[in-house]
Amino acid sequence: MDRRRVRDVRAGARRGDARDDRRRAAPAPARAPHHAGGGRVRSPLLALAAAACATLALLQFAGAGEGSPPRGGSPARAGAAASATSSEAAAGHALFVSSCAACHGLDANGIYGRGPDLHGVGALAADFYLQTGRMPLPSPRAQPLRATPALPQAQIRALVAYVASLGGPPVPVVQPRRGSLARGQQLFALDCAGCHTIQGQGGIVTGAIAPSLGPATPTQLAEAIRIGPYVMPRFSSGELSDSDVDSIARYVQSTNHPEDRGGWGIGRIGPIPEGMVAWLLAIFALLLIVRLIGERAGP
Repeated sequence: MDRRRVRDVRAGARRGDARDDRRRAAPAPARAPHHAGGGRVRSPLLALAAAACATLALLQFAGAGEGSPPRGGSPARAGAAASATSSEAAAGHALFVSSCAACHGLDANGIYGRGPDLHGVGALAADFYLQTGRMPLPSPRAQPLRATPALPQAQIRALVAYVASLGGPPVPVVQPRRGSLARGQQLFALDCAGCHTIQGQGGIVTGAIAPSLGPATPTQLAEAIRIGPYVMPRFSSGELSDSDVDSIARYVQSTNHPEDRGGWGIGRIGPIPEGMVAWLLAIFALLLIVRLIGERAGP
């Protein structure tokens, strides 16, 4: 029995050694290659598909960034504009305290008998009065007449920005080319010619002077229509629409270089009847004729 066990043990050992030799001789299974990132590439088709998807995603992202910009502009530009406006308004407030507070008060609430409250008048009123030189007034009771602006443009912009920060309408945008010349003449004849004359040369009304509209820009015309400075009536957008204002501005521009269809324009010096000029010329001609006849019929 002992000898059989020894033989069995030796035979099993030889079979185990043979198995080990076969295992050593057998080739190792091939492993998938590793790329630089450490992940396995399971299939060339999958890698190609992944690359295509990534490229498509990048193209869509770039197209969305270029084709559909935000409506309000880039945040950086919007922030810069807001910062510039706030700094301009701050400079305008300092200028207001030194130059305007004597009549309008330190907080722009107005002073009774000297200057009105400026809250709610907006950039529209401030731009009109400063750009046309009607402010500052020499006296609180004086009529604001057109003059050379008393301040440089940088200070005017600062004051307008400050008054605009108190609330109110902005400076209007006027486009005379979009207006109708015939419509503008009709509206001007109905609402404006009674004081400014049909040619916009100005005139005299009770207690005031209606200025000539020749030097006025389209923006200033629109501002005056919405404000109603001094004794001029104020026209809301319900009475005169923005389109009507464009038409009036176009007509007023046409009066700066009118066509003298009747011949001599008499210098367009204002509301002087042409008949009176004709009579004066006729009387002078008659006197000249009488003088010539008298000399010929001498003694």
